[in-house]
Amino acid sequence: MKEIKIETQLTIFDSINELDKEVKELMEKAIEARKNAYAPYSKFNVGAALLLENGQTVIGSNQENAAYPSGLCAERVAVFHAGAVFPNTRILKIAITAGSTLTATTKPIPPCGSCRQSLFEYEFKQDSGIEVYFMGETGEVYKSDSIQNLLPLTFDKNFL
Repeated sequence: MKEIKIETQLTIFDSINELDKEVKELMEKAIEARKNAYAPYSKFNVGAALLLENGQTVIGSNQENAAYPSGLCAERVAVFHAGAVFPNTRILKIAITAGSTLTATTKPIPPCGSCRQSLFEYEFKQDSGIEVYFMGETGEVYKSDSIQNLLPLTFDKNFL
């Protein structure tokens, strides 16, 4: 029998104001996108903003429907839109912010498992990491150098 230790390394910023200008602007776009979330069932609004290699920014917000939970998370809205409009352009960074209409969210909220897998598909496809920045409505911002850092036992096309 063997054991392995899996570690995740994050950089923690005290607030959005500690981010460099480019990332702060990206997070501000995610915050704006969060305002467009359609989340009448979960009451949990999420915004995401991607920075692409060509300088374009693509945003997404979660979108729910009465056949809950068949809606789509903000991260996947953004990444699938980027894949459709800019299919061969690398994704450099993603900023994510989440907030509940029922309670204050002051702790960083990471992407869900489905979003991690979907984002990893693009990281694998482009053969380079995507920086991930995530926060609640306020407070600390966590940074991961890649999706794979958040999903260390990845599943990709090589298993198929």
